[in-house]
Amino acid sequence: MKIAHVRERNGPAGAPWRLAAALDSGGGADGEAGAEPAEWLDLEIARRRALVADPRLAHNSALHRQAVTTLDDHLAAGLRVAALADLVDGFVRRGDPGGGPETDDVDDAVLPAADLQFGPPVLRPPSLRDFYAFEGHVRTMWERRGGEIPEAWYRLPIFYFSNVSEIRGPGEPVWAPAASSELDYELEIAALVDTPAKDLRVDRAEEAIGAFTIFNDWSARDLQREETAVRLGPAKGKDFACSFGPWLVTPDELASARQGGTTGPGLTLTAEVNGIETSRGCWSDAQFSFADMLARASADVRLRPGDLVGSGTVGSGCLLEVREATIGRYLEPGDVVTLRIERLGSLTNPIVRHPG
Repeated sequence: MKIAHVRERNGPAGAPWRLAAALDSGGGADGEAGAEPAEWLDLEIARRRALVADPRLAHNSALHRQAVTTLDDHLAAGLRVAALADLVDGFVRRGDPGGGPETDDVDDAVLPAADLQFGPPVLRPPSLRDFYAFEGHVRTMWERRGGEIPEAWYRLPIFYFSNVSEIRGPGEPVWAPAASSELDYELEIAALVDTPAKDLRVDRAEEAIGAFTIFNDWSARDLQREETAVRLGPAKGKDFACSFGPWLVTPDELASARQGGTTGPGLTLTAEVNGIETSRGCWSDAQFSFADMLARASADVRLRPGDLVGSGTVGSGCLLEVREATIGRYLEPGDVVTLRIERLGSLTNPIVRHPG
């Protein structure tokens, strides 16, 4: 199942986000890489129709008892992402058998993707922990400092807390901080925690994941370089923008890409700048699985529904590693960055001048 916040491209300014689910996989089995979903289901309209068909649901189902607004509100009500599948599975399009009278009108519950703007999959995440799970990226970072990967990295999934006030969705502009001239992208996967959890065991930690999405952890390399020289941070080198999207994909859609003994599905990740491929890696190259990361993140603390956990940058997944061999520079206003992950879609953001 794919879940997204959407609104009509030509709708009124300030229109609220609506929660929608893809009505088609957008590709082959399990939503493999390829075409994106062509149609989306407005889940609030689907809920209201279900109540008309069976009024008992208002008393018997927590999902049907209250309006479907945003995923943030859905999680705050104690419901998990997978619960939304009931609305998708029970939906019958108008004109189909059991879906009401034949009509020439367009079904207002079905939203063509071409008419939609997509927002961040989570609008107000309580926290964002970003890990450091890919050895190829970690090695390059340490070699640039004249060092070797510390032994502790191979034992401990390491993370930092990022800023959740500057979340961007698909298509939203990004700019470098005023004090920076070295803007970079970072190609990552993010997992959404959708249930309260504490002290998770590795063998059960992935049960706390409701879905996955693409994550661009934008970086100001010049600011980051100065901050890490004093062994603290990253701080202002990281907390100015994080992009997520275009939608959430539930774990069942990735299951067939799992390979025995690997830390993740065998799915390809790529990045493009202005249509030129600059990065390529594989999810299964990670040193640590999301189970490892969540076990570490939840040790002695409570994870909350809506928390996001980033994988860290895949090897070759940023310009710091590959700019000399690709575009020869950091990002500038006018550039367009697209991250792609098989079965998760593509996330595009334009680079603009600092608005100040």
